Formats: sequence, structure tokens, C-alpha cells
Amino acid sequence: MAADPKFTFFQRLVLAMVPRVVWALFSIVGRTWRFEVIAEEGVTPVLFGQKAGPEIYCFWHQCVLPCTVYFRRSGAVILISKSFDGELITRTLKMFGFDAVRGSSSRSAREGLLGLSHVIETGRTAIFTADGPRGPIYQTKMGPIKLAQITGAPIGAFHLEPERAWTLRSWDRFLIPKPFTRICVSWARWTHVPADLAAEEFEPRREELNAAIERARLRALDYFGKARP
Repeated sequence: MAADPKFTFFQRLVLAMVPRVVWALFSIVGRTWRFEVIAEEGVTPVLFGQKAGPEIYCFWHQCVLPCTVYFRRSGAVILISKSFDGELITRTLKMFGFDAVRGSSSRSAREGLLGLSHVIETGRTAIFTADGPRGPIYQTKMGPIKLAQITGAPIGAFHLEPERAWTLRSWDRFLIPKPFTRICVSWARWTHVPADLAAEEFEPRREELNAAIERARLRALDYFGKARP
């Protein structure tokens, strides 16, 4: 692969090595995880190995790792920032079978939305880490609402909570599930956004989605008897 002038030599070295190591490690460890699915009344959850359709999925940034294993066969496309961290995540996820659209809530936002709009039009699923790439934690951005308004695709809200995990001291409290742990896949009610949504209605719809992802997270904590924050 040709050297990318955007990155230092050390960064290029990391990009060449880390995705392969992560893929090898979690291809093995991920096989020991046991996914257990719950959903709010009336919600049909997406199951492990199920091919996803023209929909939008949203979850908190902290559960990227278990989501990567759970949705690896879905054919989904993820919005990822153009930063070095984003490049590292993109290369790693591609080894798990995902595609990526580059952009973020703060930079190249329009380009990212246009790319994900095309993803929906071609019958695939678009995925947002709703509070990424840098937070604040548990606060979804407006991107999923705008994409749903443009495409008419429904937004699925979910959370994956490991029963046993290492929690990093990062802004998102990133979760690394331990081997052989159970993981609760918690789905909340879908959010629907009409094409004629008025400007003043975008924030209430964002809050609705935010509340749905949080309900999914809290129900997952309850599932394992963990204390709510």
C-alpha cells in the first residue's frame, strides 16, 4: 500500500498492523460470546447473522466491539470520521466485512449524509455511533434524523451490554467484553421521521431517538442486574 502523506510513519505502521491484530483476536474471542436478545413490546429485533435492509441503526460509541461481531454478516455501512482514529476503525471494520462512508457530525457532514443516503437507496443498512466520534457520551447527533428525513428509512435503536467487560477510561467508557461472557442485545422502539418534518420538529425527534437508545441501554443493565448510573 502506498504511503499516505496525511499520516506519520508511526501512524502508517499502526494502520498496517493493528487492524490485522484486532481482527485475528476478536475473530477468536467473539466466538466465545453469547448474545441474548431482548426488545421492547411490539419491536422485532434484528438477530445475529440476519441480513439487514434499507434501515438506519443507532447505538452508543462504547459498544462498538460487540456490535462489530454481532452485525458482521449484515452488510451494513458505517459513518466514520476522516481522522486518524477513523482511518484505523475503517480498516479494522473492513476486515470484518463492513463498508464505510467517511464523514462526521463536525466535518464533511454533508458528504457523509449523501454517502449514507446512497447506501439506503441501494437497499443496505446505515449505522451511526450516535454519540461519536468524540461525544458527549449518551447524546445523539442530528445526523440520523436528517438521514431518515431524506430517505424515509426507519431508525432502529439498540444497545449491546456485556455481562463482564473491561471499561476503558475514555470519554465513551469503551467496553471490551471478556471471553465467554454473555452480551445482552437490547432493542427499543423504532423512530420514524416524516419527509415534511418542520425545522422546529427536528430537535424533539432527536430527543425521541436519544431516549430510545438510552432505554435500550438501561434495560440491558437491568437484564444483568447492574446498577443504573
